[in-house]
Amino acid sequence: MFADVHSDMTIARKETFGPILSIIPFDTFADAIQIANSNQYGLAAGVHTCDIKKAHKAAALLKAGTVWVNTYGHFDPSAPFGGYKMSGYGREQGWEALQFYLQTKTVWVDLS
Repeated sequence: MFADVHSDMTIARKETFGPILSIIPFDTFADAIQIANSNQYGLAAGVHTCDIKKAHKAAALLKAGTVWVNTYGHFDPSAPFGGYKMSGYGREQGWEALQFYLQTKTVWVDLS
């Protein structure tokens, strides 16, 4: 865990993988969203709050492929997974992953 991280620090700017938690102080809800979205990556985000309305608002505003609320790291094969921005293109798992392998066709037949 790294406390008092600033959003311009390398640990806050790079897409690090592993058990790393960077704590970046913020003043307002809007500041927190702006700091989170200012990164060029967007694989996943975590929101911890007792205010479920604020959690839903944050999830909608965060530019991340997955947003966990009051938890972290849960996955399900039926749920799509993938990032935004420089964190990847497309989705793995779920219906969205199948879209790349399908060629949709519409056929109309007159039976009269």
